[in-house]
Amino acid sequence: MPLVMYTVWRILLFVAALVLGYALGLGGWLLVLVAAVVAFAVSYLALSKPRDAAARWLAEKDQRRRGSSAKRDVDSDFEDSVVDREHPTAG
Repeated sequence: MPLVMYTVWRILLFVAALVLGYALGLGGWLLVLVAAVVAFAVSYLALSKPRDAAARWLAEKDQRRRGSSAKRDVDSDFEDSVVDREHPTAG
């Protein structure tokens, strides 16, 4: 959920920068480019806590995924050993 909130904040900053740029008379690609740069700079400076929370959430999710895949590997190894005992290869 922290990743969603961080993304929503960044989108809101971009929209606010678009509105501000439009009010200042910018238009076309220049408006979009300036809004993107302004939104990036402001989000980098102002959204450090939500960004850190999102990064921690992603790291924890990755750690849980890696932990569950390790369990699957142990199960697979056990199943493979059972099959190998029951059906030894000739050779």
